[in-house]
Amino acid sequence: MADEASETGNDREDDRKLHGAVVACVIPGQPPRVLKEAVRYAKLFQAPLAVVHVDVTRFVTYEDPDGYVHSAPIDMNIASGENELTQVQDAAAAALTDSGLEWSLRQLVGDPAMAIKHFADQIDARLLVVGTRKRGIGESIREFFTGSVGARLAHRQHRPILIVPLGEPVPDDEEIWPG
Repeated sequence: MADEASETGNDREDDRKLHGAVVACVIPGQPPRVLKEAVRYAKLFQAPLAVVHVDVTRFVTYEDPDGYVHSAPIDMNIASGENELTQVQDAAAAALTDSGLEWSLRQLVGDPAMAIKHFADQIDARLLVVGTRKRGIGESIREFFTGSVGARLAHRQHRPILIVPLGEPVPDDEEIWPG
């Protein structure tokens, strides 16, 4: 791993090293396929790889003129975001060990689509790689209220997005979102 995780991902020097990177958006417990696809494209583009996790339990309070982002927890249990970052870091290290690719880990805060968009703008990312959501009623409800991160990214920024299918595909004769 090239860089240590930062709470906000706004260190200017690290951002310069990541210029034109492929951004892999990862959540804890996600299959390694998202990372593997991101590695494939980073190698094809001869670009660095930025692995990002968005802590949705924190929100941006304000941003300094130099780009440093201050955040505050929605919930006083700050350890949950740190635990998720550790899980993502461990999964990335395991999946990327033999990739031969230099990579860095960043933790962003707030709304996933907006945080990823802002980070991609900062580093002039070449490609965003996200996974599909898990199937199930809980995820369907969450997506109903918050929307798909991939779809929201597609409408809010200009970079290409690779959406990696996770899990088994839904059969043609089955409803994707049961009523």
